[in-house]
Amino acid sequence: MKIPNKGPSPADDSASKETRVYRSFADDFTESRRQDQKLPPDYKWIHTNIIYRSASVLLDLILSAFAWPFSRLWLHVRVENSEILKKYGKDGCFIYGNHTQPMGDAFTPLTIVPSIRKYYIASPSNFGIPILGPLLPCAGALPIPDTVGGMKQFNRAVRRRVTEGRAVMVYPEAHVWPWYTGIRPFPDTSFAYPVDCGKPSFCLTTTYHERGNSRKPGITIYVDGPFYPDSALNKKQQREKLRDEIRNRMIDRSAASTFEYVRYIKENCD
Repeated sequence: MKIPNKGPSPADDSASKETRVYRSFADDFTESRRQDQKLPPDYKWIHTNIIYRSASVLLDLILSAFAWPFSRLWLHVRVENSEILKKYGKDGCFIYGNHTQPMGDAFTPLTIVPSIRKYYIASPSNFGIPILGPLLPCAGALPIPDTVGGMKQFNRAVRRRVTEGRAVMVYPEAHVWPWYTGIRPFPDTSFAYPVDCGKPSFCLTTTYHERGNSRKPGITIYVDGPFYPDSALNKKQQREKLRDEIRNRMIDRSAASTFEYVRYIKENCD
């Protein structure tokens, strides 16, 4: 496996506004007010109530309308190669991305092929986000449970969404590292979904670039895929191979970053 990209090293270190020290790639730099939030025993991932479903569609339209100016004008995002997702993603797919924008990673995907409804595999801790948190289930969040029974319902919900022709968004790095320019290691766990469902996968790689005289970088997101499970292998091998293919493509794309707004340094434990 390739060594994780450490990101660009600008000649002028003052361009990096902040330095963050981490002990492991599992460190979390963004926490909500309810970081240890658990799902209730009767939590529902699929709602059949017509009022709830109508509210979900309406909320998706409202958030998508907000996402365009927020992503394109505030974060200065541009997207490369989105036509690939438009061509292959309408029959249901999984999309994997590096997790570097606390709000952008929720809103920017809504602007990439808006005709494809997107759902997000998320931690229940996100429900603690002010204002937006309680709305997340209705907006398409699929929170990860911590019980066996809940996991069965969760997996059924994921499968149902992709068979409906939806896209399920996954951030396999799990924790947000704002403005990080590399690709962190991640397990093959979440790649069981496309293997079990027989659906294609895509990846969105967020990169950062100098933007005029601004101290904040511009963002370019590269869309790559489709990636398919290798049916000649057993399921464990399929997950590993799919993870490696997608992660290596993301590492290659991340090399396009030219601006380091936040510098991450590993703690010296000697």
